[in-house]
Amino acid sequence: MQLRATRALPLLLATAFAAANAQAAPQSPVPPAYAGTTADAVLTAARIHTLDASRPQATAIAWDKDGRIVATGDAAELRHRYPQARLVDAGDATVIPGLIDAHAHVMELGYALLRADLSGAKSTQEVIERLQAYAASAPEGSWIIGWGWDQNLWPGAQFPTAADLDAAFPDRPVWLSRIDGHAAWANTAAIRAAEALEGARRFDGDWQPDGGRIERDGMRATGVFVDAAMRLVDRAVPPPDEAWRAQALEKALQAAVANGLTGVHDMGVSRADLALMRRFADEGRLPLRISAYADGDREALSDLCEHGRYQHPAGRLQMKGVKLFVDGALGSRGAALLEDYSDAPGNRGLLVTDPAAYGAAVIRARDCAIQVASHAIGDRGNRIVLDTYQQALAGQGAAADHRWRVEHAQVVAPEDIPRFASLRLVASMQPTHATSDMPWAGDRLGPQRLEGAYAWRRFLDLGVPLALGSDFPVEQVDPRLGLQAAVTRQDRDGQPPGGWLPGQRLSAFEALRGFTMEAARAGHDEDTVGRLAPGLRADFVVLDRDPLAIPGGELSRLQVRATWVDGQPVYTGD
Repeated sequence: MQLRATRALPLLLATAFAAANAQAAPQSPVPPAYAGTTADAVLTAARIHTLDASRPQATAIAWDKDGRIVATGDAAELRHRYPQARLVDAGDATVIPGLIDAHAHVMELGYALLRADLSGAKSTQEVIERLQAYAASAPEGSWIIGWGWDQNLWPGAQFPTAADLDAAFPDRPVWLSRIDGHAAWANTAAIRAAEALEGARRFDGDWQPDGGRIERDGMRATGVFVDAAMRLVDRAVPPPDEAWRAQALEKALQAAVANGLTGVHDMGVSRADLALMRRFADEGRLPLRISAYADGDREALSDLCEHGRYQHPAGRLQMKGVKLFVDGALGSRGAALLEDYSDAPGNRGLLVTDPAAYGAAVIRARDCAIQVASHAIGDRGNRIVLDTYQQALAGQGAAADHRWRVEHAQVVAPEDIPRFASLRLVASMQPTHATSDMPWAGDRLGPQRLEGAYAWRRFLDLGVPLALGSDFPVEQVDPRLGLQAAVTRQDRDGQPPGGWLPGQRLSAFEALRGFTMEAARAGHDEDTVGRLAPGLRADFVVLDRDPLAIPGGELSRLQVRATWVDGQPVYTGD
């Protein structure tokens, strides 16, 4: 799709715009700081949802040479005000503020795009067939690394074993991450390579690593490693070189902007990953904004405490927060629950971080003035976060604007949901988790615990800010899927009829806010992005249709015609 750009607006076009907007609301006043500012460009479109309360709808936006918006309003009026500005005519399109994914993993997406893709595989045999196709083009003798398997899609829904892989790969190590990143599957060759680093200790037996679980049949390791246990094999995998990592980052960035993302909150960024992103930013190769959160109580957080919060001069990369882990994931039965899993008596999940160590990390971040974001999926995991936050924030005062976050807040005891509001927390949630998990979440939790599961409406009705994301590559890097899931509580085929737990649906406007204004606010960036208003950055998406005027089931089929950041196109569709 090509947007038409000219320097002068023909008289007939100006007349048409004037007639079409004769009944439009009066132009909102330009803030004094921008009253005399010259616009470098004016974009016109059939409709623009600004999400700015002073002018929620417009047919034009104007921005300066630095990519900062100077005015929004009526197309004819802005063309008259800025006659020398370059015109960008989006025709019959709808323009919305740039979409921001409030919880994702950029480098992991890049890695996934370069490794064997097992997502959606319906059986272990399909996994093996995909691996064989991938191995045919992989360097001879290298580890076969893949991601995306989900045993819940297979007959029997049981964890796989090393034996399932050994016949096809008897000598070559195979290491495959589960779709949620909280479990991985090894063949015997990979297990032997990992055990060689352990000395006399073997993975068979009755011991378990702290914060993880080795799946066993009796005393024998089966080949699946959950949460912290994955490190036992991870450290045997040859690390990727810098060129491969740069390729992965490039692919992830391209995929993000092609799907309408102008910003990502990247959860769990290491010192090395931040350095790579900084190099991209220095070279002008970051097409969107990355708000990075340090990877736990490690080197990146130490850097923040020593040197202060990081902001790249170009404005597209920052690190002002830390992402901490409490529990695992529901799909691998690692989410920490207050009571047993309904489909696994005796199992209440895992705490991947000792509560005392987690509490110390929260206090450290608080004392360094670093925003805290904590991964919590199970009701016990969420309660630990709430209790820890309450203790750490005691005495902060009602005016404190910490905006600490709970990432996922997936299964919460109903009596704990009001605590999010009283502690002034942000619920950072991912709508497509609900539609991916709905076939089996009831089996894991039972009907009573579903009352507080994926409970977007309950949070919103209590005034809890709801920042929406995808958790890519756990889910697809496509916010349109998140918009549809939030509005319908259905999959892309419209199932189940009426939606799953439909009382928790959001309106299209609420969902759009979650991916724009509320995501920006969750990162303390509401004065920069999230709306289209004078003084903010010209980050926006051009869509073929109006997301606020089509049926919810069609939101995933919106076409991204273009993605713009700082008033420049970073993606243009065909």
